[in-house]
Amino acid sequence: MAGSNSKTILVTGGAGYIGAHTCKALSSAGFEPVSYDNLSRGNADAVLWGPFEQGDILDREHLGDVIDRYRPAAVIHFAALAYVSESVASPGKYWHNNVTGSLTLVEAMRSRNINQFVFSSSCAVYGESPFQPICEDAPKRPVNPYGRSKLVVERLLQDCHPALKLNSVSLRYFNAAGADLEREIGEKHEPETHLIPLALNSVINPDQPITVFGADYPTADGTCIRDFVHVSDLADAHVKALDYLHGKPGVHQFNLGTGQGFSVLQVIEAVGQVTGVQPNVKHGPRRPGDPPVLVADPVKANQELDWKPRYCKIQEMVESAWGWLNRR
Repeated sequence: MAGSNSKTILVTGGAGYIGAHTCKALSSAGFEPVSYDNLSRGNADAVLWGPFEQGDILDREHLGDVIDRYRPAAVIHFAALAYVSESVASPGKYWHNNVTGSLTLVEAMRSRNINQFVFSSSCAVYGESPFQPICEDAPKRPVNPYGRSKLVVERLLQDCHPALKLNSVSLRYFNAAGADLEREIGEKHEPETHLIPLALNSVINPDQPITVFGADYPTADGTCIRDFVHVSDLADAHVKALDYLHGKPGVHQFNLGTGQGFSVLQVIEAVGQVTGVQPNVKHGPRRPGDPPVLVADPVKANQELDWKPRYCKIQEMVESAWGWLNRR
């Protein structure tokens, strides 16, 4: 963008869980993040680094005004709806927000010659992969509208590179977990769907048990296994992705995970160890579309992004989330 500020980064969804942690990481690295969020799922009190602009990515005119005022050099795009069950019940809502919203953002960038884009993607693009751990070249067979919306945006970015010279990195997260170790921000969703905060809530409120969906999977203890990655490590990967794009124009995808899996019951046990109180658990049936195992092969990100997660123990992730809750 002509006259852009090389240190200003537009962060859509910057008031969200991973977005806010990324704004902190950007600020620590010398950037000025500008959070753009409609607050439908984010929290204004999580915007502690850089300016905040309330707005929707579907509002092309307002989005353009914000870009013109701040003249960012790049965009990190988190703004999306991200509840799998909601996407199954309301697919049109997800296609409109996640796909049309991303297209609106890309077009606003194109008209202003911004060509650096980091996209918050998901391991949901793989669906029920027969390969474990999952590498970036594994088949993409998403099993719900949320995962399909993420994959469509990745393909949009592939199409936009030769046509618009848009350079992009898509970061496929596995299970984000934990909270800022300095306890400034943490995980706060309404409704909450993530395992660790739900288990911690059942410690605080024993009358609100955590439901374990399915105990008959072909795993050691019968519950699903997931690759949990600390949110601060995810945030660092976005800063590294910006640096990577400066030397590597093109279209890139990376898995972000630790490469190791923990079962639902192992995570609940870790919550009991950290808090000293065993969560109240009840059992429910399997949820449709829940694969038995989802574990990342993070070698590509390790080697090319020079990204290695610092917090790989599930106890560390639980401790950080518990510390933030206690501070609140």
